[in-house]
Amino acid sequence: MHTVTLGKTGITVNKNGFGALPIQRISAPDAVRLLQKAYSAGITYFDTARWYTDSEEKLGEAFDGMREQVYIATKTGAASAEAFWQDLETSLRSLRTDYIDIYQFHNPPFCPKPGDGSGLYEAMLKAKEQGKVRHIGITNHRLAVAQEAVESGLYETLQFPFCYLSGDHELDLVEKCKEADMGFIAMKALSGGLITNSAAAYAFEAQYENVLPIWGVQRESELDEFLSYIENPPAMTQELKELIAHDREELSGEFCRGCGYCMPCPAGIEINTCARMSLLIRRSPSKAQLTDQAQEMMKKIENCLHCNQCRSKCPYELDTPALLERNYEDYKRILAGEVRVD
Repeated sequence: MHTVTLGKTGITVNKNGFGALPIQRISAPDAVRLLQKAYSAGITYFDTARWYTDSEEKLGEAFDGMREQVYIATKTGAASAEAFWQDLETSLRSLRTDYIDIYQFHNPPFCPKPGDGSGLYEAMLKAKEQGKVRHIGITNHRLAVAQEAVESGLYETLQFPFCYLSGDHELDLVEKCKEADMGFIAMKALSGGLITNSAAAYAFEAQYENVLPIWGVQRESELDEFLSYIENPPAMTQELKELIAHDREELSGEFCRGCGYCMPCPAGIEINTCARMSLLIRRSPSKAQLTDQAQEMMKKIENCLHCNQCRSKCPYELDTPALLERNYEDYKRILAGEVRVD
């Protein structure tokens, strides 16, 4: 069984974190059952956020009465000290706890620091002094903010996208966290669904002893895959190396990671799905991608205002309107039978 210690926090867990964003899409009884099954099988790290609608409440119900047996990380997207305290109290109440193991600033556009005028870091420190927060973390999609957070020495953990499609900058960030004794939590380890071989994804992450991947889980079949890796962790075989090399070649260049920070769209376009439909429909074909509802979703691209709000908010600096247009044209060719996908 592989374990990972999150730097100076001293938190040591199985190298399978439970990403609780997707459980907001299922019923409370189903979510509670998944969470408790994950714990019973050996997963003890659970990651959620204030922004994930009722995800915190479901975790609170699942682990009520056994709080000390699990590690819970959540996040605040607050932009002021006042909003920070409101978020924290809401999270504590929803999670049915009096403390949070790792409280993270949720993808802020800057690195909160003492004296920056926002009051955020000062509030976080006070919450830690009060025992409501045990460790201070930050999540981000922006490389510059992540690097600043590591160099600041103010944070105990960093959560950042990291998968086998990552480049040299991300690999360097992992190494810098290791040198700083800072926990590295890997989000998007399956690249928002574009990576379809979980064994390859796991084997890649397992090469980095200081990295804890958190897998977004919504279905029991998904959970079962990762639970099987606790006792039988996939090794980096030649076959997996070749698969990873093929995926890197296919997915090189500009592609949407599906993070959703471009949303909402003033024209009502579901950007984080539509801008990567071509890849989704080829890598994990589903009849649901061609239904009348899906076609109506894609047709909204025709209403694009070209306001470039999505482009300005993209942490990967993608030309989002151009991606939308290319995906729509390709989608129409697929519908017309000009392009075959199996």
